[in-house]
Order: sequence, then C-alpha cells, then structure tokens
Amino acid sequence: MFDAKCRNDWAAYFEALARNRVFYEIRRDKADANKILSTYYVFDSDPRVAGGRIWAVYTEGMLPAPEPQRVFEWAKLKWVAESWRPGFPDMIVVNPGSPCEAFLPGAPPQSYAWTRYATQSAGPSDEAALRTLRVGGPLHGPVAHGLACGAHLIVHQGRPWNALAYHGHGYKTERRMLRKSWGVTSHQGWQEMQGALLATNGADSQWEFALGLRRAIAQDVDGCVETGYWLDAAAQVLRRRAEGEVLLTSDGVTRTTPFPAAETEARVKGVQQLIGRITRYEARMRADGILGEGQYVSSADAWDLGRASCMARWGLSTRYCALPEAEAAVVEAGLRAARCYESWQDFSAAFILGRCLQFDNEKFGSWYQDMVTVHRILMSDPASPWLNLPFR
Repeated sequence: MFDAKCRNDWAAYFEALARNRVFYEIRRDKADANKILSTYYVFDSDPRVAGGRIWAVYTEGMLPAPEPQRVFEWAKLKWVAESWRPGFPDMIVVNPGSPCEAFLPGAPPQSYAWTRYATQSAGPSDEAALRTLRVGGPLHGPVAHGLACGAHLIVHQGRPWNALAYHGHGYKTERRMLRKSWGVTSHQGWQEMQGALLATNGADSQWEFALGLRRAIAQDVDGCVETGYWLDAAAQVLRRRAEGEVLLTSDGVTRTTPFPAAETEARVKGVQQLIGRITRYEARMRADGILGEGQYVSSADAWDLGRASCMARWGLSTRYCALPEAEAAVVEAGLRAARCYESWQDFSAAFILGRCLQFDNEKFGSWYQDMVTVHRILMSDPASPWLNLPFR
C-alpha cells in the first residue's frame, strides 16, 4: 500500500486494501452488553477534514497497541463500503497518521472511485501463510522465540506470527471462541487455563505414560525401541502397578490398593492401542518429512506449549489479560519448550502428534494435513522464525 501510494497508483492501493482485513474500533461496553451492532462504532476527529469527523480504519499491521478499553472488529473493505450511511462521517481514513494513510470519501457519488475495488475483490485469504511484522513485532530474543512456538496455529490462520499485540478475528469473535472452545470468560479463567497449559497438565496422562516409557527404554538400550518390546513393556508395567505399589509417605511405608484384573486388562488394552496409533502417526510423519528416519516423538508437551503461546495472544485480544502478562506467558512457553525438545523439528512433530491424538482419530484429515502444510512453510520459507531463531 505504501509503495502504491508513493507511485500515486491508487488502483493498486485500493486493490491491496481490499485484500487486507480492515479493522475498526467499537465500544467495548456495548459489545460486552451484546447491544446491536449499530451502537458499536467509534468515530474519531481529525482537524484536516471538513467537519472534523472521520471513521478511522486500520490494516492488521497498523493497529494501535492494545489498551484496556479500546477494542476492534474487522471486516472486508466491501463491508465497510456497504455499511456507510447518512449520519456517518463523510471521510474514512485508512491507517491515520501512518505513511500509507489515505482519505476515502464515504458517501456516494465521491465514494465510487474506491468502492468498486471493494466489491470486485474476494477479500483477505484464509489460507495458511507466513506473515511477519517488520515494525512493531519482535524478530529476535525470548519474546520472538515464544511467539514462534505458537506458529502452527497462527500461520495456519494466515496471521503475523510475531504479533503479540494480537487482535485476531476481532474482539467479539475472540471472546466467543474462548468461551465456547476453552470455557474462559474472565481474567481468572484465562490465568487458570494459561497456567494449566504452561504446566502441561492438559495433555492426556496416557500419552505421557506411553511416550515416557519408550523414552526410558531408549535410554537403557541406547537405540531404537521395537514396537513389540514397547507393547510388552507397557503391559508389564501396568500389571505390576495394578498389584499395588509400595510408597514411602509421612505416615511410613504404605501399599496402594490393587486394581481389579478386568480394569487392569482394560488399561493395558487402551495403552497398547494408543501405542499403535502413535507408531502409525510417526510412520506417516516420516513419510511426509516431518520426522527423520529413526526419529520418534519424545513427549506431546509441545501440544500444550504451542497452545500456551497462542493463549497469551488470545488473552490479550479479549482483554482478559494485559500486555505484560501476555509477554511473560509467551516467554515462559518458549523456555519450557527449549527444555523439552532439541530443535524446531522435534517440537513441531510433537505438536502435530498431540493435535492428531486429540482430534484426528487416525483419519489423516485436515487436523493432520493442515499442520503438515504449516510445518513445510515454517521449515522452508527463508523468512521463517524457525530458520532464523535458534531453538535453544
């Protein structure tokens, strides 16, 4: 847009604007109270405009830093064009105060010069894409590293991977997503969920038992663990535990209550089925170049840590947390990831496995394929944080 403006090529400017998400400020109190949409809009003033009133709109990379009471929604440029009506400001200002600022007349017939580009464009793409903020987003250091740990989901949505000051799909949509998908409706709820993800308590305990057992066996045999040996070892450990374990407590030595045989065998069967699923996913990931030959996933903690990086951004987009809290959570996600894994490739494979174990059910459908696409982008694009930031 800036280049087009410098060339005085307004056709190219409007076409670029139409391909971007256009954000506009809304009243948070009205949005929280679920008032009708017409009460949301916030109009600004600008002494350069006759009458002083403007409707300020922003492209994603030019949004103001998050403030508690300033929140934004987004729409296609076509929606902005069609939403203008008498009583609105006569002038729409794109990215006010920036080098790519532009003044667009809101009312017809003057608006015809730009509205036709809005109606001709399909609007912003939802395809996976690596996008980077060159100004306003960290490119190096702990915050950038933590943000890169959440890149699977952010790149999948085509959003800037290093935008900590995240607005996502807009204030109301982000709040709805956190409520429906995570049960988060408050600052306290966000804190609890963020803490659980950082503590990696959200992953299935069976996953970590199975993966941890293979990890321990691999250390003992100093090499590849045969699937049959892994299956037998899991059965032996579970049956031994079912007999009751001797524990040293503050009250002395105690033995846990034995499990019924039928319950034990059901656990053995469940874990062995899980091991089969893990090995099949890993075989597919080797075929797709996500894992190298002979490599395996050591832990599924990346599934929680990657989402923890995103949860920090979601907390900020919904104003359930402030910028310092989000930044601290992102940094912590990066630190914990670096303690658990050796490389971005290891981290990525673990994230994909966790996602598939939770949602894909061995269909190798979009839950898997979408992440394969993102993995390849992040492991090949010269601008990728995974190629420019050390994992440790």
